[in-house]
Amino acid sequence: MRNISVLRQILTQFLFILLGSFVLLPIWGMIRLAFDGSLRGRPTEFFFFPKEWSFTPFLQVLDKPYQSVEFEVLLKNSLLTSAGAALFAILLGMSLAYAFARFRFYARKQGLFTILLTAFLPPVAFMTPLYIVLGMLQIRNTLFGLVLVYASFALPFCIWNMRAAFQSISKEIEEAAFLDGAGDFQTFQKITLPLALPSIGISGLIAFLMAYSEFAIGWLFVDKASNVTLAMSIYAMMQTQYSGGAQPWSYLGSLAIIMSIPVIIVFLIFQYTLLERMLFGSTE
Repeated sequence: MRNISVLRQILTQFLFILLGSFVLLPIWGMIRLAFDGSLRGRPTEFFFFPKEWSFTPFLQVLDKPYQSVEFEVLLKNSLLTSAGAALFAILLGMSLAYAFARFRFYARKQGLFTILLTAFLPPVAFMTPLYIVLGMLQIRNTLFGLVLVYASFALPFCIWNMRAAFQSISKEIEEAAFLDGAGDFQTFQKITLPLALPSIGISGLIAFLMAYSEFAIGWLFVDKASNVTLAMSIYAMMQTQYSGGAQPWSYLGSLAIIMSIPVIIVFLIFQYTLLERMLFGSTE
């Protein structure tokens, strides 16, 4: 085992502390802001700890954080659109990814390049086409339309990520299943899908997080307060506060913390199941 000099150890630890501070300090700043009951507007002084510890901001935002819309409605809209976008992105992306990984057809490389190119384009480039298409389908002002918008943003990443997973699975395993009498769908369901499940789960998690945290594009497709999500309500709260609103900034911090709880729960669930799959393989 190679020894590391004392100077290098000190520099390494200092770098880790610096990176950890870069991640943790903004989180602590949001927590301090959320529990500070002394705020009556925007903060004008810096304090490492809240001047007055209070849970009142959390109780206030759990009532009606955005106009007259209740918190339960905002949370339901966020979870429905995020889970729906992840489901659509996985189902559509999985079929396309498997086709690009296993079959050879005309313009296959051009199709892959086009999908990769759309992943690098900013989401604002799709605003006008999506607005026209969803308007023609008469679903632009619905949560289902918002699901399709967010799924289209996550689809390129899901296709490329799951395609790499399917390519890493040996064809001989599938051919052995064919020799045993399994059909195409049965082979995919029993052999290929369990082996690619970690990458599929990661794709779904990324799609969920993209939809859960997006707010800028969603305003174009929402014209009713009952369809607003939590991310949109945080943005609206910030706009109100910057324009001289009367709400304390502690409301913003408390709503951001509450919004992060479902993400943490989903991540912990996926972390446990994905690590179990990657370490021990399929349990089928």
